[in-house]
Amino acid sequence: MSLQCPRCHSPKVASFHHAMKAGAAIGAVGGLARGISAALAGGKAGAALGVIAGPVGITLGSVSGAILGGLAGSVGGCAIGAQLGESLDRHVLAHNLCLLCGHRFNLPA
Repeated sequence: MSLQCPRCHSPKVASFHHAMKAGAAIGAVGGLARGISAALAGGKAGAALGVIAGPVGITLGSVSGAILGGLAGSVGGCAIGAQLGESLDRHVLAHNLCLLCGHRFNLPA
């Protein structure tokens, strides 16, 4: 099913996803900060496990924990932010534009 303009029924419709893009970016940055914070707090566990391998193991355990925590947090934050932005785009903002008549509209609920 293709999207059509409700006014002129033209299939030439452009969809803009400004809120989804902004939500994904903000969520990614927030998730990255939260992930790194949690990873640094949990770096003690990585350091404790790295004691077996000596000083290099402690360093690698802490750094890899921070990197992996930051990546996991960033991906999670990005996904949640994108879902929130998509809901805003779909139901609140008029994010579809008919290229023929210029009518802006939302998707039906």
